[in-house]
Amino acid sequence: MNAKETDGRAGVAVVTGAGSGIGRAVTRELLGAGWSVALAGRRAEALEETAGSSGRDGGQALVIPTDVSRPGDVEALFAATVGRFGRVDLLFNNAGTFGPGGVPVEDLPYEAWRHVVDTNLNGAFLCAQAAYRQMKEQAPQGGRIINNGSVSAHVPRPRSVAYTATKHALTGLTKSLSLDGRPYGIAVGQIDIGNAATDMTERMRTGVLQANGEVAPEPVMDVADVARTVRHMAELPLEANVQFATVLATAMPYVGRG
Repeated sequence: MNAKETDGRAGVAVVTGAGSGIGRAVTRELLGAGWSVALAGRRAEALEETAGSSGRDGGQALVIPTDVSRPGDVEALFAATVGRFGRVDLLFNNAGTFGPGGVPVEDLPYEAWRHVVDTNLNGAFLCAQAAYRQMKEQAPQGGRIINNGSVSAHVPRPRSVAYTATKHALTGLTKSLSLDGRPYGIAVGQIDIGNAATDMTERMRTGVLQANGEVAPEPVMDVADVARTVRHMAELPLEANVQFATVLATAMPYVGRG
């Protein structure tokens, strides 16, 4: 089995939202470093593309189509991962959706709000709960959970009420899981990402609504830099934890936003 050693060598990871963007970049980074990775996401074809483009032996990658908002899917994800690799050393809780952009609060349909909450918050909880159960019971005990918080866990963009609310809630989830995991060697941290260059942030290059009402382009950074940061957090010994990390495009309007 590819059990994680206490010296920080590669182990077994579950990455949600692995079919695109940050999840794809982190999956490739971990596979390239020798991790065994279970790729979770809604689109099997996209997951296969991520696994196939990693340049690593396919035996290290396990594709598991998953809707993280469905408890049965999450249960099946972790059962399949443990069945294949024997344990779980890392969960990168990354799956998320922004929801309909540019919609004023008063016009946001409840169904849209609920979809964002179900994916970003409920899905993160379900995956963290499943990982926690496995990490608590496995031998050697313990593991690491890294939640993708976003800089929206700190400051909102205009007309982003559902996304911002869920990302603020993820910070509370991270803190609570971190505290509850201490007796079992479960380290929990959060990475808050700003303007990594992915399909989701492509609009940043052409112009997005600012707090003063203007539409302006914003700088972006290479998503590979985010992936390397996640890997650094993941490969620390369990006696050390990056509780919160912020990685963002240097000149983006974050500090002083609004």
